[in-house]
Amino acid sequence: MLETYAINLERLKEAAKENGMLLNPDQERVRKVVGLMAKNYDLTQEWICPCKQTVKPAEKGKDITCPCEDMLEEVSEQGCCFCKLFYTEEKVKEA
Repeated sequence: MLETYAINLERLKEAAKENGMLLNPDQERVRKVVGLMAKNYDLTQEWICPCKQTVKPAEKGKDITCPCEDMLEEVSEQGCCFCKLFYTEEKVKEA
């Protein structure tokens, strides 16, 4: 799982960068979400979002993957996504 975690963290950092966002400055929150997502990936080969997950344990094709299609709208409206993983630069300064 450590390799999956590292791959996922880099993937999410790149997604944040591509969309002009940052990851949450709370490293514990990032570790938790990225770790649970990596665990889901090891089970399903899909980056299933643990925060919006409805089927437990995760099953392929049954849940939302991250980054989800709502992420940009959530960040635009609230300064962060539902999972508190992706943040605007302004929201990071507030944290």
